[in-house]
Amino acid sequence: MKKIVFTLILCCTAFIANAQKAEQMQNSYNFKRAMELIQNDGDPNEILGYLRQEIEEHPKNGYAYYLIGMLYYDNDMLGDALEPTNKAISLLHKDKEWITYAYRQKAKIDLALNNESAALADWELSLKANPKDVNTYSDRAEFYYQKNMYAQSDADFDKICSLEPASTLGYMGKGRNALENQQYKEATELFTQAIRLDPSFSQSYAFRSEALMNQGYMNEGIDDIIRALSIDGNNMAYNNMLVIGEPEVNTLIAKLKVQQTKNPTVGAWSYYLGNVYEGQKSYNKAIKVYEECNKLNPSDVALSRIADCYSEMGYYDLAIENISKAMEIDPNDDSYVGMKAEMLYDMGRTKEAIEAYDIFIRNNPENWVGYNRRSFLKDNSNDVDGALEDYSTAIVLQPNFAYNYLGRGDMYVRKGNYEAAKNDYRMVIALDTIYGESNCVQYAYLGLGDTERAKAIQYAILANSASAGNYYDAACLFARMGEKETSLNFLRNSLEKGFRRFAHIHNDDDLDILEDMDGYKSLMAEYKEIYNQELASKRSNEGDATAKTEHVSEIPFSWDGGNSYVQCKINELPMRFVFDTGASDVSMSMVEATFMMKNGYLTRNDIVGSKHYSDANGNVNEGTVINLRKVQFGDLELDNVRASVVRNQKAPLLLGQSVLSRIGKIEIDNQKKVIVVRYLK
Repeated sequence: MKKIVFTLILCCTAFIANAQKAEQMQNSYNFKRAMELIQNDGDPNEILGYLRQEIEEHPKNGYAYYLIGMLYYDNDMLGDALEPTNKAISLLHKDKEWITYAYRQKAKIDLALNNESAALADWELSLKANPKDVNTYSDRAEFYYQKNMYAQSDADFDKICSLEPASTLGYMGKGRNALENQQYKEATELFTQAIRLDPSFSQSYAFRSEALMNQGYMNEGIDDIIRALSIDGNNMAYNNMLVIGEPEVNTLIAKLKVQQTKNPTVGAWSYYLGNVYEGQKSYNKAIKVYEECNKLNPSDVALSRIADCYSEMGYYDLAIENISKAMEIDPNDDSYVGMKAEMLYDMGRTKEAIEAYDIFIRNNPENWVGYNRRSFLKDNSNDVDGALEDYSTAIVLQPNFAYNYLGRGDMYVRKGNYEAAKNDYRMVIALDTIYGESNCVQYAYLGLGDTERAKAIQYAILANSASAGNYYDAACLFARMGEKETSLNFLRNSLEKGFRRFAHIHNDDDLDILEDMDGYKSLMAEYKEIYNQELASKRSNEGDATAKTEHVSEIPFSWDGGNSYVQCKINELPMRFVFDTGASDVSMSMVEATFMMKNGYLTRNDIVGSKHYSDANGNVNEGTVINLRKVQFGDLELDNVRASVVRNQKAPLLLGQSVLSRIGKIEIDNQKKVIVVRYLK
């Protein structure tokens, strides 16, 4: 069982409340200003400045020394944190509350400096000063838990239970220890007691769900997952939900659907259901409920899940369309840039994928993953120098990832720098020591000339996990050895197990040696046809999420002052807009936007940001950008339409190409005074 990260509940008075006590005892200007800034999340440097001035004026203010140590510790300046914390301990010995704060802080610093014996001594001194300090017991209990010293951890949690019998802290801690020791019945009883004390604490249900399911009480465990999710979307309960397999997953689905029905305006239940369907690889079902979630709560997260489902199904155009929408909603989430890059690569659009990673790296210059992925793409595009540079940067930023060294070693070989390549291959061997998924040590042994060791390791990896990816690695390894028939057989094994990344197979220079083989050509043709059949099967699986038929809609319009007007609803508010095929955007006046905000048709969550636009005179202005959750006209409906609020109070509501391009083919019938829209649905 993996270690469970468990944040202990602080049962004593909050730190700020005690800080107010110190403020009353120290009425100097500098100390009070520092405390005000701490309580209002002020700038740490400014806080530190006031505290230093306080020390100059009042060198025996132990509270100020403690806070200086806290600031240094919070900013990972451990050496700087230790001295003021020790000084605080020497000055605060008469205040049993704050002396425990100081000892606990010193224990944290000692642990960060890998001095466990000193931390244990700190906790002993803290409890000597204040034998009833629950926080010290909880800190030490957590330390014992992390060290697998469950009996000692239990002893501290027992003490907490005796000191604060109405608190959940002790029971939760003991329950977690019992769970770790696979004492599931005892754990269930302890978590049940915690729930009695505080039925609103979601973590108790999340932990109890795991204890129940480990005893085979799946139905009861699922009920606890639902309770925890309903309280606050508890992350542990969410993770427990995702690992439920057959046949109990059908019970989970049924109960999630009940929550959907009971809470029709809460999109989270559709999102959870989509996660479960996605885990079952029922991508059409997942897409359907993710779309329901997105209608209730427009979200970049739901759109990214839809994109991932389409990508898994091989509908890369639709995947990119949805991830692009997610990027519009949250342009600051660069993980979406990476997702889009990988989708482009799987489509065979490697140059565009590299350009996407260019953006990722500009936004995240210290994130090694961007360099690693871009180097891989450059490697497979025969940009040896570019790949070499990116692999080297990735190694500087993350020196413990074996694949970076393997990639750079391969580039050195291509450059003829064999000694540098050997050094990198040796680093791969030092780092990649556990056989499982995504190993590369076999390639390193091959690079060093130890062919038999490379083969033995590859077979050992396959014996441990005969996955499609590991068979594909075997195909690449034997292709590098020049053993074409063996490589082709492993490639077939990989395809049989579901490997479908045809663009990558085509780009992968390891497999270039196979391309002139009739067996390779027939194999690829065979599995591309199988892939097309799989897509067709997915389309018919309870309705294809991508299947579209042509629809025609006729929308009446009227002329007024030289403009064509169409009746519409914006977030259910009846309005009239100018239908303008020459405009690029949707815009409305400040008057309209203010009315909608004051009357609940817009909320603060609908305000996206600002955007520069040019008016008819060529002037560039800045306007507020808002998200229109629903735009309806005729029998057409669009979700999440961006609009600019212009400062001209007389400006009409203008519908431009940002919406028209999403509708379909548009024709104007002036005789019937209708706008004819032909679209696929």
